Amino acid sequence: MTRHFLRDDDLTQEEQTAILDLAERIKADRWGHKPLAGPQTVAVIFDKSSTRTRVSFAVGIADLGGVPLIISTANSQLGGKESPSDTARVLERQVAAIVWRTYGQAGLVEMASGTTVPVINALSDEFHPCQLLADLLTIREHKGRLAGLTVTFLGDGADNMVHSYLLAGATAGMHVRVACPADYSPDERVVADADAIAVQTGGSITIYTDAVEAMAGADVVVTDTWVSMGKEEEKAERVAALGGYKVDADMMALAKPDAIFLHCLPADRGYEVASEVIDGPQSVIWDEAENRLHAQKALLVWLLEQA
Repeated sequence: MTRHFLRDDDLTQEEQTAILDLAERIKADRWGHKPLAGPQTVAVIFDKSSTRTRVSFAVGIADLGGVPLIISTANSQLGGKESPSDTARVLERQVAAIVWRTYGQAGLVEMASGTTVPVINALSDEFHPCQLLADLLTIREHKGRLAGLTVTFLGDGADNMVHSYLLAGATAGMHVRVACPADYSPDERVVADADAIAVQTGGSITIYTDAVEAMAGADVVVTDTWVSMGKEEEKAERVAALGGYKVDADMMALAKPDAIFLHCLPADRGYEVASEVIDGPQSVIWDEAENRLHAQKALLVWLLEQA
């Protein structure tokens, strides 16, 4: 049965750990794995603009011995005349895997249901699971473990990064805290799914409206842009609502002294995070950005091995 990676809880705790272990080995021996030698092709489809996703997948596929086929939906039939499932049935005859950065999660689910090659969610409005693999890899590198750590996310709780942190963090046995205004709360269904996972892994999920309370004792502090793609017209409203959740030096001082700061980038400096934090000694964002490459290579290797 073909395995896909559409949301973070598509992996068990053991599978997540195996992929992160593999990512560490791949990072130490960058060209030691060539499952796409041939070369085989991987379709990488973009509905949304991208820097880190485009570069890390293109470079990673090449590192694995393959050829990245970058497709813009603006120049293809996908989403216009052709359904995701029909597109997948065409592509599977010619490519080893499909990577899609898109809007609605439903399109990814439809694509995966109609193909025999792995489909990877490179970002959707609901989840950003590849970023979470990179984040978890980065946290492990700096903290030596995941289980038992407390990670606090400040800002828009309905953000795709929050949903992925809830699921991936719970899977890893972490204590995930989300601090956000009540009107920007995470999807209740995702919270329920994460709670169920945490019961099995020893982690926990807590939603706060008080940022100060959520920051106390945090090992890891995370935020994301307050104005995601497609929400530019809401900027003034969002800045007003989320201003109390900005990560600045005073906010970081509430976490543990050795806490690290993560941001998936791009950052809107001066809004969700102060430059003194993003450029400061607790920031590990450049390691995090690099680890997209190693984590996604490990994911591809692992998925191809499941076939």
